[in-house]
Amino acid sequence: MPVPSLTLAAAGLALLVQAGQPTAPHVPRAPVARHEGTVPAADLLARVRDCAPVSHGRYRSDTGAPADIPVCGTDGAVFWKADLDIDCDGRPGPHCNSGADPSFSGATAYPQSDGRPLSAETLPYIVVPAPSRRWDHREDGVRGGSVAAVVHGGRVQYAVVGDVGPAGVIGEASYATAKGLGLRTNPRGGGAASGVTYIVFKNSKVTPIENHAAAVEAGERLARQFVEGTPAAERSRRTVRPLTSRRPRAGSPR
Repeated sequence: MPVPSLTLAAAGLALLVQAGQPTAPHVPRAPVARHEGTVPAADLLARVRDCAPVSHGRYRSDTGAPADIPVCGTDGAVFWKADLDIDCDGRPGPHCNSGADPSFSGATAYPQSDGRPLSAETLPYIVVPAPSRRWDHREDGVRGGSVAAVVHGGRVQYAVVGDVGPAGVIGEASYATAKGLGLRTNPRGGGAASGVTYIVFKNSKVTPIENHAAAVEAGERLARQFVEGTPAAERSRRTVRPLTSRRPRAGSPR
């Protein structure tokens, strides 16, 4: 029996499609998750298993939720375990703008080196609560550009402190942070409902704040010292600056 040619087979498929035959539905791909650095998530989580509260009270994960989240402290870091709401604030882009996020703000508490707001789409950053009697992050060596390790589902995403949120709510990070963790990035309901650990290393600072490569470099070093229990007095407290020979990649913030 003669075998139809590939051309005839393709033509037959085209006729079926034109006749309204069902085709396989398009399934959108989930964000690609990555693990930055070599310090395992499990090792970081082991170091923050116990909580010695540094906050004078507890935070809500969302407005109206129970206030049951303390900010905890160790010798070299502060940390909290919460949800992850998507922060799209900063420079508008195709994914973060007033149309995509009804609560969008074109500003961030800490601007990048050229004075423009940070880009939530491209820069992994986290949000800390505004200073209050409950907790003033500045008293624990946390400020704009401080290095953070965000842990979820066995993955580690290094970020910087880039914005300040409401005084009574905690658990928010940028679009880029969520994407790096493999979470849904839609500001309307994306992120994670629970299971996210935020570890901010005291007295650390990345300059310029938008240099994510420098944040990863510093984060990896600080995370390894943290899990090894290196005393804070032995940790470098210098401002982390990129190497003079390092040039930004095409498309990266300048």
